[in-house]
Amino acid sequence: MTSAAPRADLLAEAFVTLADTLVDDFDVFELLHNLSKSCVELLGVMAAGILLDDQRGHLTVVASSSEEMRLLELLQLQNDEGPCLECVRTSRGVIAGDVASQARRWPVFAPAALSVGVKSVAALPLRLRTVTIGALNLARDVEGDLPVEDQRLAQALADVATIGILQQRSAHRSARLAEQLQHALNSRVVIEQAKGILAERRGVSMDAAFDELRRHARNSNTKLGDYARIVVRGDLETLTP
Repeated sequence: MTSAAPRADLLAEAFVTLADTLVDDFDVFELLHNLSKSCVELLGVMAAGILLDDQRGHLTVVASSSEEMRLLELLQLQNDEGPCLECVRTSRGVIAGDVASQARRWPVFAPAALSVGVKSVAALPLRLRTVTIGALNLARDVEGDLPVEDQRLAQALADVATIGILQQRSAHRSARLAEQLQHALNSRVVIEQAKGILAERRGVSMDAAFDELRRHARNSNTKLGDYARIVVRGDLETLTP
């Protein structure tokens, strides 16, 4: 179990990372990816994923810490079932300490989650007061409810991200925000395409391809979505394994 001091250090680092992301014209995708990554590092969960409302009444997968988690999130959307969807609809946390016992509740999601080693889940709302804009899904490879302390920490991180997104919405209002969020969603599509290209050319996993993509984007001081477009266009000469 993580000792108190290192855990406190990780928590402080997580909040600093999220805060650093919240600058003018910040990248929503980068913000939420940092949130999912921080949850995995801080809470020791197997994986984390995030669904976000696109302001047109649809939920979209915008961040995930692994390819398996991304596919599970997509599965929820495609079949209209799962912890994240319940979380968004109720604006309350959904905790399932034994996924195997939830087959009636989630007949598609439960067996799919079990097939990739997920034994328990916790979905927490991206919510501020009465406004819910998405959900954070945490997957574990052990049975049992996510400890209450860990639920609170994850919710606190989610709250920081939610406040940042809603503040930006308030500042820019409908037209500008819709454009930014649409850009973030479009970027996600291009990023997935770039991941596939790199995975095929390098002969590596989708997760390894994503890590490489992020590394090159950061090294070139380029937004992840913009760098993914470079890869998709075929300008790969600057990419080295």
